[in-house]
Order: sequence, then C-alpha cells, then structure tokens
Amino acid sequence: MTKEEMTERIAKLKKEKSAVIFAHNYQIGEVQDMADYIGDSLELSQKAAQIKEKLIVFCGVHFMAETASILAPEKTVLIPEIKAGCPMANMINASQLRKWKKKYPEGKAVCYVNTTAEVKAECDICCTSSNAVKVVNSIDGDEILFAPDKNLAAYVARHTEKKIIPWDGYCYVHNNILARDIKEKKSLYPEAEVWVHPECRPEVIDLADKVVSTGKMVKEARKTKKNEIIIGTETGIIYRMKKENSEKDFYPARDMALCSNMKKINLKKVLRSLEKIIYRVEVPSEISRKARGAIEKMVEI
Repeated sequence: MTKEEMTERIAKLKKEKSAVIFAHNYQIGEVQDMADYIGDSLELSQKAAQIKEKLIVFCGVHFMAETASILAPEKTVLIPEIKAGCPMANMINASQLRKWKKKYPEGKAVCYVNTTAEVKAECDICCTSSNAVKVVNSIDGDEILFAPDKNLAAYVARHTEKKIIPWDGYCYVHNNILARDIKEKKSLYPEAEVWVHPECRPEVIDLADKVVSTGKMVKEARKTKKNEIIIGTETGIIYRMKKENSEKDFYPARDMALCSNMKKINLKKVLRSLEKIIYRVEVPSEISRKARGAIEKMVEI
C-alpha cells in the first residue's frame, strides 16, 4: 500500500470501529499527521478518560499505553508495536522500589509518570516533569525518594527545601545531550534561545534560557516572540513545532537526540493494529487501582 492508501484505510477503520489515534510528541511525522490527538504522555492519558470512543491506538511507548488503560479501564487500549518500551521506566521495578522504601521508612516515594504500572502502584504519588516541583513541595514530609530519573530529581532538588534521594536512573536521550552540544549550537545560532527538558543533566540546565516539559515547549513555541530556538529534547517534537509555527526556526540541541523506541511505530503498524486489534495493553485490576490512586493524588494538586 502507498502512504495515501494506508491513511485512507486507517480513516475508514477508525469510523467502523469507533477508534481514536493518539500520538506522543516524539512520534515520526507520518504518525503525528494522522493522529487525532498529539501530546505528552499524561495529557494523552487524561484525554483517554474523556473521549467517547472505546478503542484507543496509543502511538508511544508501553508505560504511556498502560497509564491510559489505568485512567480509562473501560476502554480497549492498543499499542501498535509491543516492543516499544522505555529504558528509563525499566530501570526500576516494584520489588526494587519496595526494598528501597524499607531503607527509608520516613521517606515518601514520588514516582515519575515515566514508570511502569506496578511501580506507580507502589509509590505514594506520581509526578510529571512539569509538576514535579509542585508535587514534592506539597508532600507532608521532608525526605523524598524520587524515582527513576536522577536528572529530574536534581532539578527538583534545586527548587525545594526537602531532602531528595534519587534513584540512579535516567533517560538516555536527554542524558546524552551534553553541555558542549548546547555551546556548539549556540555558536552557530547566537540569537537563539535555549529550551531544555528537565530530564537533562544539571550542567545542560545551567545553560538554558527555559527549562520546560514537552507539553510546555509546544505551548511556549506558539507564544514566544523569538524566531530561533535550540531545543534540548527528543528531536521528534521539532516536527510538530515547525508544523504549527512555520515562521520560526527550531534547532535540535543534539542532532542525534533520538529515542529508538519512539521511532518503532509507523503507518503500517498503526493499520495492522486497527485491523487485528493488537497489541492490547491491560493492567491487572489491583495494580490499576493502586496506580490510579497515585495518579489521582497528583491531579488533585
């Protein structure tokens, strides 16, 4: 099939099966183009609970589809590529978290939304990159176990009086963006602002004009009067930014800031997912209940 034929077939199947397609900001251009909703992981998961459609094709990585299933348990959630995982989410499991908590009986466990459902079920509260500081500052207690991203933990530590104890995990895409990458791009584009994700290393954050989540980057791109911006996150988001703001120039802080898992999904796999109703992402009811509690505590804040 040609790209046009696949797009037509997908549109027909969506109507027949009352389906909706979600795409994370890091997905490839052709997937973003045919998605009904584009956004960050939590934004899309919350949308899953709001829409009337009962079948969701989630173009992202596995923990995102899990979160959508947790927040919309009555709906069928599919991921077009079952091997699209998240290395950072896999850096901690529920057993490791339980053992870690035993070492710090007074500590409160905050887990990043970029974790598996079983880890969310074991934590006190979830957070996103945009609300991590607010979540931590809202907790009654001075000792915070923060998992799994040590770089986001370091960023939070700068903005709180609480003691942050980080898990030794990281996003390899953001961790591989180095200070020298920012300096090199800044020398090429001296008038450009530098925006980086809080998952970046502390020394990279020190060089940034703005430290913002992917969702906020998209919003800021629409509002800013700057015409040149260096973007310190996965390069897939630049496709959306350029599409929505054609008069502005966006440059990747690191040209090879690519998440291989995010690039595993394409139109062919989306079509296959709709045709065969694969791959279903289901969370056991007890884990889902506990994980949903941790997410809802965050949403309340």
